[in-house]
Amino acid sequence: MEALLSTIKDCTVCEKYLPHGANPILEVSSTSKILLISQAPGRIAHFKSLAWDDAGGKRLKQWLNVSEEEFYNTDNFAIFPMAFCYPGKATVGDLPPRPECAPLWHQQVLSKLRTTPLKILIGKYAQDYYLRDTRTLTERVKNIGSYLPNYLPLPHPSPINRFWMQKNPWFEEDTIPFLQSKIRAMLE
Repeated sequence: MEALLSTIKDCTVCEKYLPHGANPILEVSSTSKILLISQAPGRIAHFKSLAWDDAGGKRLKQWLNVSEEEFYNTDNFAIFPMAFCYPGKATVGDLPPRPECAPLWHQQVLSKLRTTPLKILIGKYAQDYYLRDTRTLTERVKNIGSYLPNYLPLPHPSPINRFWMQKNPWFEEDTIPFLQSKIRAMLE
């Protein structure tokens, strides 16, 4: 696993499309219990070389009900986005993850895992890639239990999604407690 991660962290396959250059950000252990599969690192993550150390990360850790130490322990959580580098800014939010990354690296990393971890699919890009169904993000999240034991679909915790949260109060009332119970059981 270490050799593969080193190769990935040196990757420059799509660097010419990246406004700030390549800086692959992922953290995976062969014993990770849970994979956090999101879209791509954001601008803050790019410059800090640390994923989820922003407002979205704070919200995600609250949703999971985990401490910083639990979150950044790769035996618990692997940080494994669809693209490992910041793709740049869009009109609203960030650009989509670069399409080269997941097909090039995901299966190679998954084949090195010693267990079959739970995959938390954060946002539409990860869900479309892994689930390949016709449901919308809202339908997937509302039916979160139907994707077990392999997947748990979530919306992206970015502050940009505050309107989705307001429009779907069932998410915090029903989905978050369900999510937290599953996560706590896996970490104990």
